[in-house]
Amino acid sequence: MKLSELKNHLAQAESIAFQLPNGTLVPTHFHVTEVGKVSKHFIDCGGTVRTEEVANIQLWEANDYNHRLHPEKLTHIIELSEKVLHLKDLEIEVEYQGETIGKFGLDYSNGIFMLTNTQTACLAEDACGIPPQEEKNLVSSTPNACTPGSGCC
Repeated sequence: MKLSELKNHLAQAESIAFQLPNGTLVPTHFHVTEVGKVSKHFIDCGGTVRTEEVANIQLWEANDYNHRLHPEKLTHIIELSEKVLHLKDLEIEVEYQGETIGKFGLDYSNGIFMLTNTQTACLAEDACGIPPQEEKNLVSSTPNACTPGSGCC
């Protein structure tokens, strides 16, 4: 979901609810502690230089159980971030504290913002020579498939 889509949903919402991929709702007393821009400049295992930019929203909960973030307040925070940080209409990444900080995508369904699982992937599959359907089983089925000089990671 992009920032513009989030703001459109918030404009029609009376309350905000976030649901984790396992179906658990983020407690209603959550805070949005950050709205920002995350830029990543990196080189993949095939030697290609890449950049990524996302809008980052961090959810956090404390023991102030009476706290409720209203849609118009979150919209204000997003609009201030767009202005001050020069945010474009970027894809959203949501951070939420579980056993460690989780990074999620964002979707919307039936009045609830759905935190969606994200995945890692090889961005240079052609350099590795690994068919996409075999990647998940690489470690268990072919433990020495990525050897020095093979062009893979």
